[in-house]
Amino acid sequence: MAATAPAGSADFVISPEIKARRTYALVILMLVYTSSHVDRSIVGILGQPIKLELGLTDTQLALMSGLAFAVFYATLGLPLAILADRMNRRNIIVAALTTWSAMTALCGLAGNYTQLLLARIGVGVGEAGSSPQSHSMISDMYAPHERSRALGFYALGVTFGSMIGYVVGGYVSVYWGWRTAFFVVGLPGIVLALIMWLTVPEPPRMGPKRAAGTLNIRKELAEGFRFIGQSRACFHVIAGITLTAFVGYGAASFTAPFLERSHGIPRDQIGLILGPVAGLFGGLGVMAGGFMADWWGRRDLRGTSWIVALGKLSAAPLVLAFYLTADATAAILFLLPASFLGAFYLGPSFAMVQSVSPAAMRATVAAIMLFILNLIALGLGPLAVGFVSDRLTQDFGFGQEGLRYALAGTSLINIWAALHFYWAASAYASEMKAKTP
Repeated sequence: MAATAPAGSADFVISPEIKARRTYALVILMLVYTSSHVDRSIVGILGQPIKLELGLTDTQLALMSGLAFAVFYATLGLPLAILADRMNRRNIIVAALTTWSAMTALCGLAGNYTQLLLARIGVGVGEAGSSPQSHSMISDMYAPHERSRALGFYALGVTFGSMIGYVVGGYVSVYWGWRTAFFVVGLPGIVLALIMWLTVPEPPRMGPKRAAGTLNIRKELAEGFRFIGQSRACFHVIAGITLTAFVGYGAASFTAPFLERSHGIPRDQIGLILGPVAGLFGGLGVMAGGFMADWWGRRDLRGTSWIVALGKLSAAPLVLAFYLTADATAAILFLLPASFLGAFYLGPSFAMVQSVSPAAMRATVAAIMLFILNLIALGLGPLAVGFVSDRLTQDFGFGQEGLRYALAGTSLINIWAALHFYWAASAYASEMKAKTP
């Protein structure tokens, strides 16, 4: 099914004022997303010193970085997104950014595991009010045929955040301790919140806004879940991105400890390796995926999703080789193209969900997507890797190599994810064609 015109874009008119300011707004939103992933991912590089000082198991470490964070992050995101469909989204993001930045800094004051766990829960509470609101704002500033690129640029926050978390966390923790690292990455977010509040306006909505006096959270969540259940495109994209993130969050929590344990690489050097890999190769992959999805999608709407499936399938054997290769240098060489190809999914996935969703419930649908994704992926991905690692180490005699095989095994789930993106392609083309007047 070839597309002769950008589907769903015929009635999308951007005012000159918004067009002139949208690039700046997009950059600020990307920096906000970067801040959230710095504060979220820094636990990965700090995991080993935290484990040693507080006497934790891998399962406890995963609970702190994954499930405890994800439950509050995903659950609170739902009512906050419903509010965003009828209130000022910029203000919600500013309040959220201030909260998670302050709570990240508080992690550095934790005297025991319980205090650190509660502080990480606080980070999750803050981050609940950011991504759906940002997706909705960007979708009101960019037409459907531009969204993969725009949301791909926004999604650079994932790779930039991981890069900063690895580099700063690794270096600062070695020379000044892991507690100082939390202060260094947390406090700048408060300054960024002030900049956004003062300089980024709330864009007008391209579609009806929900009436402020008709708030019914249960009903509107039911509508959102019903829409996802009826939209085959949404269903398969959300399934694909959830499985991808399940692998990704497990890797983010334990790749640094894996390199430290299995290859004996010092932590400050690990940060200097994983940071540029995530920021440069991952960032290039995010942008390449967004541009190729928009390019292919203009010619055949199915290509928007096909490019993601192709990236996932191509990356899977490279990721497996990274974990199973005994030589550290060879392992890193496998990781470079794997990071590039594996990052294709971010922009197109976010764009497809936003483009098929009704304009009046974009933030709600995005929040439901993130609720499912984070509860399963962020909540259970690190926990699964930590649990399997502990079992292989303690019960099956793998020693410190247990983590290697736990990571390698879960990486194969990427193949399952690729199938969902392949199945999403035809559904997305049909649903977008149905939206075109």
